[in-house]
Amino acid sequence: MNQSNARGIAAMLFATASFVVCDTGLKLAMQDALPPFEVLFIRGIFATICCTALLVAVGQGRSIARGFTTASLLRGGFETVSVLCYIVALQAMAIGDVIAIAQTAPLIFILLVATIGREPIGPRRIGLIALGFIGAIMVAQPDADGFSAAALLAFASALLVALRDIFGRKVSSTIPVLAAVLASNVVVMLGSGALSLLSEDLVMPTLTNLGYLLGAGFFVTLGHFGIFTAYRLGSAGAVAPFFYSFAVWAVLSGLFVFHVLPNALALAGIAAIVASGLGIVLLDRRRAAVPG
Repeated sequence: MNQSNARGIAAMLFATASFVVCDTGLKLAMQDALPPFEVLFIRGIFATICCTALLVAVGQGRSIARGFTTASLLRGGFETVSVLCYIVALQAMAIGDVIAIAQTAPLIFILLVATIGREPIGPRRIGLIALGFIGAIMVAQPDADGFSAAALLAFASALLVALRDIFGRKVSSTIPVLAAVLASNVVVMLGSGALSLLSEDLVMPTLTNLGYLLGAGFFVTLGHFGIFTAYRLGSAGAVAPFFYSFAVWAVLSGLFVFHVLPNALALAGIAAIVASGLGIVLLDRRRAAVPG
């Protein structure tokens, strides 16, 4: 493995760990009876401040306004609805289970691209996608009455993330990634703030809660920056499989922070989702290696 790819993989591992640290902070804040949309709004404030500071630190402060294009704002809209669904699911479910279901987003993305863009996906990819969805059902574990409301929200979040990424493809490559991320942060902050005012009784956060949410805002920004750096340093084929380290960090967070370990069926489902994603990445790498 060359040094550039090794650094890219390290950046991806750092990014996925950062996102799980963010989600852990959100869940800890909600355990103190803070409403979910208020939590998201406060995190949005901190994330916007951190992202702006990072843009200035890397010398891209003048590009901030360029991030607020129609495509970026549409992407931000899907991100907003997705994260609103996600945080309600996170409040009710174990962090490992929610993140496992949310990781079906790349599988849904492939199906949407094949349907909308009419890109062929082939029987092997279809089989791997089916494996991923079977794994998600194993994690969600519907009873006789069907899926829980929280599990359905986690699936909805995954679908919306896939739609977000489809619109993200329309964001001009000339716009710095962090500027587009800032636009999403602002849209999420405003959307969650408005929904909180309309539907929740505001609760005064404690200093501990503010600390959790400051950390969440900081680490979600680091997560986006880490993914950006990972794909700049390493090849996509080398780096992409390590996106599924999300599941490992989530299980560790659940075990060491919340003292909850997914049951055997959920762990098998998480393994199936990870295997599905890795299988698709490896299949794509094999195809790319075949000349002509």
